[in-house]
This record gives sequence, C-alpha cells and structure tokens, in this order.
Amino acid sequence: MWLDVSVPIKDNMVTWPGDPAVRVERTARMEDGDSANISSLSMGSHTGTHVDAPYHFFKGGSTLDRMPPDALIGPARVIEIRHRWEVTADELKEHRIRRGQRILFKTRNSGRCWKSAGFVKDFVFISPGAARYLAQRRVRAVGIDYLSVGPYEEDGGQTGVEVHRILLASGIWIIEGLDLRKAGAGRYQLICLPLRVFQSDGAPARAVLSPLS
Repeated sequence: MWLDVSVPIKDNMVTWPGDPAVRVERTARMEDGDSANISSLSMGSHTGTHVDAPYHFFKGGSTLDRMPPDALIGPARVIEIRHRWEVTADELKEHRIRRGQRILFKTRNSGRCWKSAGFVKDFVFISPGAARYLAQRRVRAVGIDYLSVGPYEEDGGQTGVEVHRILLASGIWIIEGLDLRKAGAGRYQLICLPLRVFQSDGAPARAVLSPLS
C-alpha cells in the first residue's frame, strides 16, 4: 500500500507570502473541438510539496538537478511531534535518530494548515537547536508538513534562514509541504522525486510512502 503525502497543485493554491501565484489554465479543450486537453502551468519553484537544494540559500551551493536520486528514495521514519509550536532538540533526543536516516516530521500542521485556503502563519517549524541536532546526527533528509522548515516572521527575521542554512550546509536534503494526515508514526519506504529543473534552487515533488513491517 502506498500513501500519497504530497499536496495537489491547483490554481490559486496557498503559497509562501511573496512567492509567485499558482496558475493552472486549460489552453486546449476537447469539448471546444481541440484534439487533446492541454494545460499551461505557472508557479514558483517552492510550490506545494517541494524539495530545497543547497543553492536556495548558498550562492555556490549544489542545484537541484544534481541531487542524487537515492537521497529521497529509501527507508524513512515518520516522527510525530507533540510540541504545538516547534520541533525541539529535547523532543528529538527521545527518538534515537541515527546517521543516514530520512526523517519526516508529522506535526499538528497536517491536520490544521492544509484545511485553510489562506497561508497559516503560526505553523509548527524546526527550531535552530533541533536543526543543529539533526546536523550532528548526520541525517540524510528532513521533511515537514507545511511550507517551510523555518518559521514565518513578519519582520523578515533570520531564524528561518538560519534553520535552512544549518540543514543544507550539513548535506541534508529538505522536503517541505508534506501532507502526513494519513501517515502514522513509524517506518516507511519513501519515494520523493522533484522535477529535475536545470540549475534550480528547488522544485515541486511527488512524495509517496509505503509502510515497512
């Protein structure tokens, strides 16, 4: 059994404030006499479920088209976070996270944020301390169930930038915008493949999970 844990891309869907709006338009319609249905897609590189490349926050960082495919294919753990506001290092220490693991955080975001038609500012994010802990554990990938691993800050603060930089500088690939409502805590097989956009800072992805016994 496979669970689709990515969000559908649709016209005018919620995006990070300031990112390009999503436009999905039908440019050819069979009901209008055209031989096929064809659509035009316009969106930012960090739309919906997507992957961040190091180039997103580092001028000389690796771009997404150079991501090893096995970075986001293989065993993964879904960890349910109890804290209502952030992922903390203290809570992570309870889970015995090991080197090379792919860790997906299921927070209250999954059951709350994706129900909103507008951007939810007070989503659960990864704290800088938790990011440093994950870097120390040398995990392979980290995923979270809303549009950023870092917090939204009205004043354009640097906490979100710090969280991204800690993870990406440590070689950790980031998946953002997961929908983990149907995935309980446990071990899974993960397949997450972003679009291979040349020299991209990020790209939308399809992510699926299959439970491991």
